[in-house]
Amino acid sequence: MPFKIIRNDITMVKADAIVNTANPRPVAGAGTDSAIHRAAGPQLLEDRRRIGDLEPGQCAATPAYALPARYVLHTVSPEWNGGSSGEEATLRKAYDAALEQAVKLHCRSVAFPLMAAGTYGFPRDLALSTAISAFTDFLLSHRITIYLVLFDKESFGLASALFDDLRSYIDDNYVLEMKRKEYAFGANRRVRPDRGRARLNNKAAVVHQDALYEEAEGEESLKYGAPVGAPSPAATAGSLSDFLKYSESTFSEYLLDLLKERDGKDSEVYKRAEISRQLFSKILSNRNYQPTKNTAVQLAIGLMLDVNGTQKLLGKAGYALTRSSKADLVVQYYIERGIYSVTFINEALYDCGLPLLKTGLKA
Repeated sequence: MPFKIIRNDITMVKADAIVNTANPRPVAGAGTDSAIHRAAGPQLLEDRRRIGDLEPGQCAATPAYALPARYVLHTVSPEWNGGSSGEEATLRKAYDAALEQAVKLHCRSVAFPLMAAGTYGFPRDLALSTAISAFTDFLLSHRITIYLVLFDKESFGLASALFDDLRSYIDDNYVLEMKRKEYAFGANRRVRPDRGRARLNNKAAVVHQDALYEEAEGEESLKYGAPVGAPSPAATAGSLSDFLKYSESTFSEYLLDLLKERDGKDSEVYKRAEISRQLFSKILSNRNYQPTKNTAVQLAIGLMLDVNGTQKLLGKAGYALTRSSKADLVVQYYIERGIYSVTFINEALYDCGLPLLKTGLKA
């Protein structure tokens, strides 16, 4: 797998390059910086002094000396000042600079600490999401193994908590969906008219159930932007031929429209979606192509659509994300958090004992 989260001391990780959260000045700072300098030996600091000052977002390489790596990539992270000074963008720039440096040095593996989350005060959840986003985007066009090395229990717990939070999200939404189904069942029950007062009590219970069900249904409709109770134009058409005039664009046509709205390359979409170029071309060249649900979901991830956009794309193929499917809830959980990584979502699905998104040639 090209991206792994591990708990270890980064000075013990065997990789072609390890990333040092360097001090902007040519000195051995605190935390990870200090630990790397101690493990590498005094020659590392001599090289760092020859490099001189580095600005936040910049990166420079030196040999790793006594470390179990070939290179140390000295990368400067931004200090957290409340989030209004472009800190997130600068941190992303630091990750990108280190990754590009690793490629220039022909590294096949690189190990990162969770940059800026220590003495620089970056919120750990934001630091983690920035790292995952940088790694996911970079792996679209590069073959390299990336390790995110989390040493302290709090940081590693944050990554684990991401899955724990996911489980809570699944449980809460799955229970709500089961309640909706129960309320719908209760609302459709017929009450025998010969039960006197019991009949009135049952009717009150049914009304209560209906109200709860409609409330849940309304929340779902608002979430996905669907109008409630409004007839479609096709529903008012007189003849069958009139009705058929209201047919919408196919999945392939709608996908083409979405691609035209993007400034990026189509290759970024199918690589992020982790489907083959051959399958991607096959879908675009056949206006009536019917993808599997997994393929449609992966393309939504490739396009980095929000939940509403994902639902609309899936709807073109006759699918939807539903709260009655735990696998769908996993997908929705990560889309809502802006984590567009099929690999990461598959890890979560595997961790939850759910079927993975299938990747490759078959649709």
